[in-house]
Amino acid sequence: MSAREWLEKDFYAELGVSSTASADEIKRAYRKLARELHPDANPGDTRAEARFKSVSEAYGVLSDADKRKQYDEARSLFNGGFRPGGAGSFGGPGGFDLGDLFGSGGARPGDAGGLGDLLGGLFGGGRGGMAGAGASRPRRGTDVETEVRIDFTEAVHGATMPLRIASPSSCGSCGGTGARAGTVPRACPACGGTGLVTRSQGAFALSEPCRDCRGTGRIIDDPCTECGGRGVSTRHRTLTMRIPPGVADGQKIRLAGQGEPGLRGAPAGDLYVRVHVTPHPVFGRSGDDLTLTVPVSFPELVSGSTLTVPTMDGSVKLKVPPGTSSGRTLRVRGKGITRRDGRSGDLLVTLEVVVPTKLDRKAQDALDSYANATAGEDPRAELFDRAQRAGAAR
Repeated sequence: MSAREWLEKDFYAELGVSSTASADEIKRAYRKLARELHPDANPGDTRAEARFKSVSEAYGVLSDADKRKQYDEARSLFNGGFRPGGAGSFGGPGGFDLGDLFGSGGARPGDAGGLGDLLGGLFGGGRGGMAGAGASRPRRGTDVETEVRIDFTEAVHGATMPLRIASPSSCGSCGGTGARAGTVPRACPACGGTGLVTRSQGAFALSEPCRDCRGTGRIIDDPCTECGGRGVSTRHRTLTMRIPPGVADGQKIRLAGQGEPGLRGAPAGDLYVRVHVTPHPVFGRSGDDLTLTVPVSFPELVSGSTLTVPTMDGSVKLKVPPGTSSGRTLRVRGKGITRRDGRSGDLLVTLEVVVPTKLDRKAQDALDSYANATAGEDPRAELFDRAQRAGAAR
């Protein structure tokens, strides 16, 4: 792809966000579109698959702060007049190709490196051209992000699960060369395999991507039929993924080397899997501690009792001291989340008095007797004393 084709793309429009969108807005837009357009959700829909690739390409640039800055600066220059044959063009009525602005091969010492320097990190090049030298050198593959949902028990204990993804992979037919099996690409005779051609324009020597090989430095006479000469094809892969014990909702797990393939023998990028945990109907979580609310009766708190409470591995006995108030939290050591390093959290049990909505005659009589026996006790007396003391201290 030429420099002009890259810069003419509006990655913001691809994601449906403004150019001032925050990183979170960009991420939310990408996730929504990725779910809608994913090949698994649209089997056989080539238009959806093409949009999925375009959205992923846009997110790959805009999600990286450095790449986004370089992309914005380059488009600002591009839209400000550095267009082929436009009003702001140089070099005569016909102007010159945008490729003239990329790279500084052959330029005199002290000359600016052009947009090749500005976009070196964005497109894999450096001084010497965006689509030229950058395309002919090995380049690490792009990192990829996907999502998976697990239940609460799997998050606590860990799990091994299959992960099916659709992503660009090195073409299996040509091994990533782009040439039909049994053939190999040849060096481009126009640029000598460098991907760049240099021509003079007045007092300057300007480098631009070679038109014959499109800056790759290679000519493929017999393209691979599976990938069309690109060396990369979209494939469905099933990976075996290990979820570590204690993984938190929203946490990312890195699978090294499972991202997009690298170019010209470079290593692949990484796959980042964001984990979403389905809440448990009984247990909650606070760090490595599990939380549990247990209903109790008033007599159990007043007189004390021994309760049987559930855990993620069975049940335990919990002693409630006499005179325990409702809302108090008791700790059961070692019954929380156990991590791979052997450290364990605790189970935090909060006691909550259950107030009956109906009483039979016997229970009502007993309650009346209790009320009469404690009529002289005011549970709110201390509350008023504290309020009065606080007012006097002002």
